[in-house]
Amino acid sequence: MDSRLPVGGPRIEDLLAAMPITVAELRGAVGFFDEATAGMLRASVDAAERAFAELNACDRVIDEAGARGEDAASRLRQLLIREAREEVAAELTALDVIAGEVRQSVATLRLLNRILGREAVVEDDTPPADVSRLREIDLRSVPSTYGDDAEYDDLLAMADRGAELAPQLEKAHRERVSAVAEHLVTVVQQAAKTGFADEWFAQESLREARAAHALWLRCLDQRQHDLGR
Repeated sequence: MDSRLPVGGPRIEDLLAAMPITVAELRGAVGFFDEATAGMLRASVDAAERAFAELNACDRVIDEAGARGEDAASRLRQLLIREAREEVAAELTALDVIAGEVRQSVATLRLLNRILGREAVVEDDTPPADVSRLREIDLRSVPSTYGDDAEYDDLLAMADRGAELAPQLEKAHRERVSAVAEHLVTVVQQAAKTGFADEWFAQESLREARAAHALWLRCLDQRQHDLGR
């Protein structure tokens, strides 16, 4: 809708900015204008009210996203301890939804603020640091009875070596699973602190969380293979 007064006159938004009254007060004063100008003012006031209501809604989504992300990180920590595979996957899917809502809200904020001449409101001069990464090669290695330098006279000797390595094997698997779980939670917490408002950081964080989840599942499967549990 064109929010300008007749050609040569000031813009409605300029008038609104210049008048030291609230939108409600301006709406009450509209009746004192002639019919054409009053209708134009009413339409402009309605548009302004809708715009600011949308701005407030977007701000709420972004403000609440951080708290929702922190809550998700707390739940993930407990679910990872319980090794609840399906529930961990569900939490990561929910985080994708939160990030999507924030992404849409930020885009709407930028559009509305550009229309209102308030671009600087959504600019961030300090973008987040890079996302921390964890790969399987970074984890503690798992001892094996089949090392390149292993030599056994018979199967009994191999079995004895396996029994000797059992405590080390169990500790290695425990540390690997724990390290990946802690990394996953940390990545989610870092994204939550930004409220998922930086699109690149949010996407990279959730991508890394997915990669950590896949690595965590592999560690569980490797432990199951080596220890039977």
